[in-house]
Amino acid sequence: MAKTSSYQKRFYRELREHKDLTYFTVMCKETDLLIAAERHLGKEGEEAVLKYRNQIEEYIETAPLFKDSLIALSSDPFAPKIVKEMLKAAEKAGVGPMASVAGAIAEYVGRDLLAYSGEIIVENGGDIFLKVLRDIVVEIFSGDSPLSGKLALKIKSENTPLGICTSSGTVGHSLNFGSADAVTIISASASLADAVATSTGNMIKKKEDISRGLQYAQSIEGVRGAVIIKEHSLGIWGDVEIEAVNSHYRTV
Repeated sequence: MAKTSSYQKRFYRELREHKDLTYFTVMCKETDLLIAAERHLGKEGEEAVLKYRNQIEEYIETAPLFKDSLIALSSDPFAPKIVKEMLKAAEKAGVGPMASVAGAIAEYVGRDLLAYSGEIIVENGGDIFLKVLRDIVVEIFSGDSPLSGKLALKIKSENTPLGICTSSGTVGHSLNFGSADAVTIISASASLADAVATSTGNMIKKKEDISRGLQYAQSIEGVRGAVIIKEHSLGIWGDVEIEAVNSHYRTV
């Protein structure tokens, strides 16, 4: 979950653009998206952001605990679809529902934009939803770790749509009770990836916790892979392909 201010310089947005894709930003209140598509879809992106932010904000008015709870809440059959997804992800990960908000907004906005573009990348504070027609390399930024900027995930196009979400206890302003430099979770659901990245990250206090964190991520249905970085130590599990950094896209 990312709560980085829209006005803070996002150093991890220094990326090398994919050929034939147009990159643009959409900003609305605390939401600050970097989007890549086959053409500029700023108007459509803004409409999607407003739609889903309004749904979440209106739901919070009727259920205030949704905003501040640090534990999972009961499902609500009357909630908007995006809220149901967040509640479900939070229940699986054992965290509060807002731990999945950045991933959820990235995914729901991205899926709306797929109506206009065959390829979409939406980055929301380091949490990514993507549907691509070509393989993509995602570099993992991990703060002051010696491994920062040296590791990249190779994502095969046939495995998308996909969520790739990262939590850090040393970078950014997200609520995190651990001290991992980066915990990256891969899932078909960006909401789930975001929530599990948070819950896994909370476990990592020292490098010896990496194994336990990977076992935990593996135990959650819907998680495809995990990468945990703590200082100079690295743990990898699942459907994860690491290659030398020649990054086309960077995430935190």
